[in-house]
Amino acid sequence: MVAIQRRVAAACAAAGVKAPSRASLYNAFSTLKGHTYPIASLPPGAVAALYNLDPAGVIPGRQLAFYCFNYGGLSALGFAAAMPWLDLYQASRLRGWRPRSRGLLRAVLRVRGI
Repeated sequence: MVAIQRRVAAACAAAGVKAPSRASLYNAFSTLKGHTYPIASLPPGAVAALYNLDPAGVIPGRQLAFYCFNYGGLSALGFAAAMPWLDLYQASRLRGWRPRSRGLLRAVLRVRGI
C-alpha cells in the first residue's frame, strides 16, 4: 500500500494536483472490479471449497478467497493466501465470515502488509 501511495503521489505531483489520502485509496480499492477466475482452472482444493458452484462458471476473486478461507481445506487456504492483494482486501470487507476464518485472513493480510 505504501508503494502504491507513493506512485500515486508522484503521478499527482507531476500533474500538479493534490494527492489523495490513504483512506481515499482504500475506499477506491473497495469499489474496483477485481480479478475473476474460471472455476475449472483452479486447484482441486479450491474447487472443493466452492461446493455449491458450477465448475463451468467464473468467480470473483473476493468471493473465491472468502470460500477458500471459510470452507476450504489446507490446500485451499494456501491457494487463497497467495491470491492478489486486491482480492484479499476486498474479501476482508465481505460479511458472513466465521471468526476463525477471519482470523486466518487477518494473519495473512498482516504478514503480507495489506
